[in-house]
Amino acid sequence: MSNIQQMFSFLHNRKISISIAKKIHKIADELRKRGYEKITIMHVCGTHEHTITYYGLRALLPENLNVIAGPGCPVCIVPAREIDEAIKLAKDGIRVLSYGDMYRVPGSRESLAQARAKGANVMVVYSFMDAVRIAGNDNIESVFFGVGFETTAPTVASFFVRKKVPKNLYLLPSYRITVPAVRYILQGDHNLDGIIAPGHVSTIIGASAWSFIAEDYGLPVVVAGFEPVDVLLAILEILKCIRDNKAETINEYRRVVKWEGNLVAKRIINEVFYTADGDWRGIGVIPESRWLLREEFSDFDARKIFNIKVQGSIDIKPGCKCADIILGKALPTDCPYYLKACTPQHPIGPCMVSSEGTCSIWARFGGHKVLELRDKIREEVFKE
Repeated sequence: MSNIQQMFSFLHNRKISISIAKKIHKIADELRKRGYEKITIMHVCGTHEHTITYYGLRALLPENLNVIAGPGCPVCIVPAREIDEAIKLAKDGIRVLSYGDMYRVPGSRESLAQARAKGANVMVVYSFMDAVRIAGNDNIESVFFGVGFETTAPTVASFFVRKKVPKNLYLLPSYRITVPAVRYILQGDHNLDGIIAPGHVSTIIGASAWSFIAEDYGLPVVVAGFEPVDVLLAILEILKCIRDNKAETINEYRRVVKWEGNLVAKRIINEVFYTADGDWRGIGVIPESRWLLREEFSDFDARKIFNIKVQGSIDIKPGCKCADIILGKALPTDCPYYLKACTPQHPIGPCMVSSEGTCSIWARFGGHKVLELRDKIREEVFKE
């Protein structure tokens, strides 16, 4: 077995995956003959990007098919100003509790990790439950830096609904909503032919939340799981829709995702949070894309309690392409800093930090190398 074939020896359901890839090639070739010189599919999930890059799936795809990453990394889109707010609290002596993914993301001038090294009061936790337990064991003023999409918001909201949040624990909410971000992209100039919807988010909001893509924009959308077969099947279904001139909403991840989603989770989110316009890092304001605490929970709102003021926040350093990468307008290799000044050990932009950041995934698993070797990889793998 050659080195290239060994790259795919650990691919789950190897034969099935290659079989699906061959079907993708067949339909893509039919579409090319009909004038589709370039077909572009966007996914909206950092875990999907991990699957695609880790398993080298782009190498199995035809040349006229491009799968790009969209706004699927929740910590990558947190504005620098909100990180600066958390850092200011920590420097003022307030204990700031943060997820590990957020810990090393740079704010305007430094990250929470760098601030802690200088004496700021920062602690890494795995969940809001950890924060509740830690704050409940002492009387220290603490702030949980709440970051994430629709998947993490209900885990926090449930504690507020059940009145289980200690009085010395406050929330600095930095939650964003994925559906408005996708709508924002589709309302602008784009060359997308289909969307792969995120599996984790869809377990909460349901497959129905993505139906606007087909109904309003005439594009096929497939909710997909995270195995290589899931992603390849999603691509195949989108190509079938394009071939048949159909715009459908397909739930490939039916084993987990329901059409209506998790009704309990959606209810408690709405009980605790309200939607507002939100800044996305380097992108600007996206309407109705942010969750903030309702007035009845204002006693837990860190911004109101501590009256946080920061100035001179800088979202993206000059030359950094993170915002374009988040919007699917650039690849990591288009950034002049990628694997030069910006590495996982010394990140300049947010996309190089998180395990769900596109630049970080490409750097750790050789996404750029797969593209360089794609022709040779396809030739050897398809010999089987």
